[in-house]
Amino acid sequence: MISEQNIASLIGANVTDTEGNKIGKVGQIYVDPTTGRPNWATVVTGLFGTSESFVPLDQADAVDGELRVPHTKDVVKDAPRIDSGTDLTDAEQNELYTYYGHGGAPATAPADGNTAQAEGYDTSGPTTDDAMTRSEEQLHVGTERVETGRARLRKYVVTEQETVSVPVSHEEVRLEREPITDGNVGDALDGPDISEEEHEVVLTEERPVIAKETVPVERVRIGTETKTNTEQVSAEVRKEEIELEDDTTHHTDR
Repeated sequence: MISEQNIASLIGANVTDTEGNKIGKVGQIYVDPTTGRPNWATVVTGLFGTSESFVPLDQADAVDGELRVPHTKDVVKDAPRIDSGTDLTDAEQNELYTYYGHGGAPATAPADGNTAQAEGYDTSGPTTDDAMTRSEEQLHVGTERVETGRARLRKYVVTEQETVSVPVSHEEVRLEREPITDGNVGDALDGPDISEEEHEVVLTEERPVIAKETVPVERVRIGTETKTNTEQVSAEVRKEEIELEDDTTHHTDR
């Protein structure tokens, strides 16, 4: 059971469902201005805790320093969006109770048009000291990796004209004359004295012959290289200011 005595210990505590699964952290506790009993809590969820959702405390309980609620994380995250920096109106409470299946605000909710008031990290009252805590939001920036495109290797065939110089040889006819000597006189006198005859010589030449062979020439693969750039990001952050009002001198000091 959540009471006025354990409000301070729950600020910043983990919020879990009935099975112990973490939903987020307690941001603020809202109390009924008439009874002083806590009836709402905001749950900080989302990346870097940038989103707050309201959850009712009538069925919640404090277990081992955690706030345990009978709702799943998706149910809490999908609750109606209401600004957690202001007081809750009756209409906003009714909208939240309807969402969580209560059918309307309970008897402890203000019935005279007053609004439920938020109790944050400290509040003025008999259980607090004479100091006030000033809080502010701090910006935490991270990165996420997303797909920006894809690269692929594709192989296709192209035809090129290649010219190569090849040396080739051929035979040509050349008439050779030699005088009659003692060494060839026998061949010269062999046969009739006067006759007609033909002698044939076969001529040859070399011609280029083309043969093709497929051979591997290189391996190609896709590699990636990481480049680091600096980008400027900005977001609105809230902070509390504390001012001193002196009723005796009507002097205000910030």
